[in-house]
Amino acid sequence: MVLPKEENLVYGIKLSSIGPGRSTGSDAVHDLSNMDLAMKLHYLKVVYFFNSHAAQGLTMLRMKETMFDWLNEYYYTSGRLRRLESGRPYIKCNDCGARFIEAQCDKTIDEFLEMKDSSLQNLLVSQQVIGPELSFSPLVLIQVTRFRCGGISLGLSWAHILGDAFSASEFINRWGQIVSGIRPNKTPNFPKSDAQTESESESESSKNLPLSKDKDPLSMKQVDPVGDHWITSNSCKMDTFWFPISASQLATIRAEISGENQFDQIPIFESLCAIIWKCVVKVREQAPPKIVTMCKSDPRKPTNGNLSNTQIISTVEAGFSITKETGPKNLATLLINQAVDERSQIEELVERDHGVSDFMVYGAKLTFVDSEEANFYGLELNGHKPDFVYQSIQGVGDEGVVLVLPEPKDSCKNKNDHGRIVTIIFPENQMAELRSELVKNGLLLDGNLT
Repeated sequence: MVLPKEENLVYGIKLSSIGPGRSTGSDAVHDLSNMDLAMKLHYLKVVYFFNSHAAQGLTMLRMKETMFDWLNEYYYTSGRLRRLESGRPYIKCNDCGARFIEAQCDKTIDEFLEMKDSSLQNLLVSQQVIGPELSFSPLVLIQVTRFRCGGISLGLSWAHILGDAFSASEFINRWGQIVSGIRPNKTPNFPKSDAQTESESESESSKNLPLSKDKDPLSMKQVDPVGDHWITSNSCKMDTFWFPISASQLATIRAEISGENQFDQIPIFESLCAIIWKCVVKVREQAPPKIVTMCKSDPRKPTNGNLSNTQIISTVEAGFSITKETGPKNLATLLINQAVDERSQIEELVERDHGVSDFMVYGAKLTFVDSEEANFYGLELNGHKPDFVYQSIQGVGDEGVVLVLPEPKDSCKNKNDHGRIVTIIFPENQMAELRSELVKNGLLLDGNLT
């Protein structure tokens, strides 16, 4: 619950909608893949902080003007959801637009971040979800907040049904290019009419996806029907906090897990996940998680500019009893060698009832998300990258999520030599004990406990 004092931090809210500068037409649609529909109850929240030099000359009018060309390229992000007769959702490309939110804050960016309260980040990015009326719900919401120091934050609320974090960063980075004067070099290729697509979309997906008799994916959980209000409830209150891990901390952690052998170094992401997994085992000693989910970028993802959910979703299942004595190296080895890609199984499960059922991925099992390749720091305004980027996820299940991001790219040219930002979404009644375990294991410093 946001306290009145916190509400007053951000004020002067103004709402408008911005659509493509060119009419898409009356019969264009965007079909949603089974993978898209598997993620429909999740929302990515990203807040970019830019200093006054980056924001210089960027009036609200200037930002809106550049968005017309931007949304021409990604016209379906301005559409609204509809359902086929079977109940399967699709996007009607009707140019209804993305929601644009203007706001102000009387603190400086430094003062705002120094409060170290993750809930305050929610004031800088819309928390609106899809529904209860699909035809009136924007898929993308952008909030620009001006701070007393002259800097701005840019909050992106992104319906995961449009694509994963790698698509979301590509989407917003393209706007930065247009602000810099790099104009589109091609005309959008609008899809065929909705009448044709509605009759063919299901048959095409069924034809191209042979259903197997393999077991259901462990990474995904079916939830009670949510109807047209796309959010699911938790059985407990969830809490969020983030903290930095310095390059020197990472070096110490990797040395402790991998030893002195430079040829057998465990990657940073798996090292962090292993230690956090061990901490969660200690917190949930009565029912330690033996199965976890990992989400990572797919190096084979096509680079054709299409937004999609192509991230690798894999599960790791320990074939032995995990206790508080289980070493992080054993867990890291599992994460590296035993990860099973479940995307095909997820698609098959969604296809069984033609994309109508509702599912949860993030937090169905304890989930680790590697956002290293998402290129959040690729967004530039006036030649300046963001000073800091905060990422979170809305719609996380009770098992929790751990997001690992790089710290600002300018801090070091070699990505293995800079630190990381970790965001954890976890049951509130377990968070204090988890923080304590993170301190004991060298991830969280006492100064970041506030």
